[in-house]
Amino acid sequence: MRIVVVVLLAINALFFIWSQGWLDRVTGLPAEGGREPHRLAAQQHPERIQPLAASAAVALAQRSCLALGPLDGDAALAAAQAALKAVGAEAQVRSEEQPGVWVVATNKLGDPDYRARKEATYKQLRLNYEPLEGLPAEQPAFVLSRHASQAEATAAAAALDRRGLTGLRVLALSGPQTRHTLVIAQADGLLAAKLKASRSAALDAGFKACATAPTTSAASAASS
Repeated sequence: MRIVVVVLLAINALFFIWSQGWLDRVTGLPAEGGREPHRLAAQQHPERIQPLAASAAVALAQRSCLALGPLDGDAALAAAQAALKAVGAEAQVRSEEQPGVWVVATNKLGDPDYRARKEATYKQLRLNYEPLEGLPAEQPAFVLSRHASQAEATAAAAALDRRGLTGLRVLALSGPQTRHTLVIAQADGLLAAKLKASRSAALDAGFKACATAPTTSAASAASS
């Protein structure tokens, strides 16, 4: 009988030692098993965890096409790509070459009376004109026509000169540039929410829904 009592005491002692985790490395059988209480202890704000309703889960799983752009120039493209990488997103790039803008404009019209006479002349000749914008150092002035190349603008200015309209000049409003559009063809609801919540200035324009992913050629589109 004493032997049985001694054996039971030894078994209880071993069980107690094992239950405290002191034999985990020796036995290979962790006392806590699959409960892993250390993971629970490491949780931060567990009270914020809420189960998703079925409708919310469906909404997050839905996929749509999203597009950002146009982005003017390679610097804007690089900044947007970096912002997307920060939220774990990938996008295709669609690039398009944009011609420059040259205008036929008047000389500076600082004198109000002179400017009024010019307006009266253009109205009499039924010429369209508009205030020059985008070049503060050249204002005030009127723009008589816009063109996609300097050669076209020069030819138009020469034609107006032959009609007796002097004091005209050709100005470059903007040079040729490349414009880019970033497209995420299959964005789920979670990614769409991340993009909307992003505070990156590069994404301020915001992604807009696109019906389908634009077709891109090997020369103009690549994965970011």
